Amino acid sequence: MTHLVILSGLSGSGKSTAVKALEDLGYFCVDNLPPTLLPTFIELCSNSAEHIKKTALVIDIREGVFFERAPEMIREIKEKGSWVELLFLDSTDEALVKRYKETRRKHPLSTNGNILKGITKERKMLSKIRVLADHVIDTSQLNVHQLREIIQDTFGKTISRKITINLLSFGYKYGFPYDADVVLDARFLPSPYFIEKLKDLTGLNKKVRDFILKNKDTRKFIKKLVDLLKFLIPKYEKEGKSYLTVAIGCTGGKHRSVVIATELAERLKHVSPTVWHRDISKS
Repeated sequence: MTHLVILSGLSGSGKSTAVKALEDLGYFCVDNLPPTLLPTFIELCSNSAEHIKKTALVIDIREGVFFERAPEMIREIKEKGSWVELLFLDSTDEALVKRYKETRRKHPLSTNGNILKGITKERKMLSKIRVLADHVIDTSQLNVHQLREIIQDTFGKTISRKITINLLSFGYKYGFPYDADVVLDARFLPSPYFIEKLKDLTGLNKKVRDFILKNKDTRKFIKKLVDLLKFLIPKYEKEGKSYLTVAIGCTGGKHRSVVIATELAERLKHVSPTVWHRDISKS
């Protein structure tokens, strides 16, 4: 069966980077295909002489008059049993405005030069596709390398159709991770920030790690989290979810959350989780 990834999202959210990452994973990528041709495209790929096993399509507002039928066609091919995953790239208005100003590009829907107005209009147009998404990635605080890594970690494992587990450490002071499925708060644990010799180190340092893990509540917390995730992961997998992001937060995302995420990854080796420390390098 051909595996199809449909890529959509806001202009400026990183779709070009995502397409390149999928190409590097061996996906046959097509940009801007009219949604009405989706069933025909899937059939052609499945019946081709070489039988194309991995394909990716970009569908966004550039489809023009064809775009309105996109949600309908996506639902239709999913209902027919095709192996389809919809990836939606999102971002905050603030991040998108900043990107457009930095690149001096014009937003496709900002005819009068009002970038924010164009983003608002596009977000409304894409809302019916976003709710169908199997994966939503908020790229607001990602650089191209981080986005590429997430795409490759997610779709590089899809052939086995096993759920992909992402463990994300973050700092609440830098914003909530909107792409998280499960959020855990580690701010109740003792913070190394108030220990002078540990303050400038990170949770990857042995001294910081030992300080946090020697705490009885930390060890109890980790044990309960491991038990919870071992219970949840098979349930999510059974329901067909292919991507699960578990976010662990502390105040700055530099100490406690890093240690907890790293320790969880060590204890959940059997599901080969990926670990990303979003805010570890921030002051």
